[in-house]
Amino acid sequence: MLLHAQIPNGTGGLGSLVETFLPWFGVFIPVLLAGALWRRSAAAVVALVLPVTVWLNLFGGLLGDKSHAGGDLTVVSHNVGADNPDPAATARDLAASGADVLALEEITAQAKPLYEKELAKTYPHHTVLGTVGLWSKLPLSDTRPVDIEQDAGPLGDAKPDEVKLAYNRALRTTVATDQGPLAVYVAHLGSVRVTPRTGFWTDSRDRNAQALAEVLAAERNERVVLLGDINGTVDDRALEDITSQLESVQESAGDGFGFSWPASFPVARIDQILVRGVEPQSSWLLPATGSDHLPVAAGISW
Repeated sequence: MLLHAQIPNGTGGLGSLVETFLPWFGVFIPVLLAGALWRRSAAAVVALVLPVTVWLNLFGGLLGDKSHAGGDLTVVSHNVGADNPDPAATARDLAASGADVLALEEITAQAKPLYEKELAKTYPHHTVLGTVGLWSKLPLSDTRPVDIEQDAGPLGDAKPDEVKLAYNRALRTTVATDQGPLAVYVAHLGSVRVTPRTGFWTDSRDRNAQALAEVLAAERNERVVLLGDINGTVDDRALEDITSQLESVQESAGDGFGFSWPASFPVARIDQILVRGVEPQSSWLLPATGSDHLPVAAGISW
């Protein structure tokens, strides 16, 4: 836990894999304590002070409730799942969440009309570009796709624009608030895989992250919100170019770890709300929908 940054990432992505599940290394501490008590070893009990101290230093700040009442804007992000059996019910649940701005990822062509129909009454403004979309109670402008596959190579570059747009996984838009414009990004970075041959395979995600980080660095609006499934935690070094620019609302104003995936037994926070130029007030999870991810929500203020 103390030297996780020194674990090499070149062989099978081991460093990123460890950092993805780093908080769970704490489950070994009670096991070691039980062993020490069973052996009646005072020295072993005293030795446990070191891993306990390290774990609390890394994650103790997440144990308390850092949320504050109020907030000028409520934002929600949800990977709705391509295999969601009931998109209409998911849309109704999200509409009832009270979100002012709602980001959806993994929208299929078949489910898109259902989301648009169910969310239309609550959100008069929306945009869908490829598999990501944003619904808002406030006006939107300057909406455009964000090419996070810009380094995919000549084969990807050769695809027609309409084909690339159909599979677009990130967008940028401006939300008009009473305090001025807010730049909002919605992104779904590439998937990761754990296989015997490649280990922790993250090539697509890492390439997407690098491209998105460059776009965020060039963003001229002082107030920025990134909503999306980035397929990684804020501890993962491979996402440092993004997390070094933006603040995690869960770490700043959450209550607990906020694990969002998988919905049946969440073990990692891979769905993120990251901000710059605004103040996180609160962060929480919404109830499960038909997706394998949990929706994440946050209140922000100016």
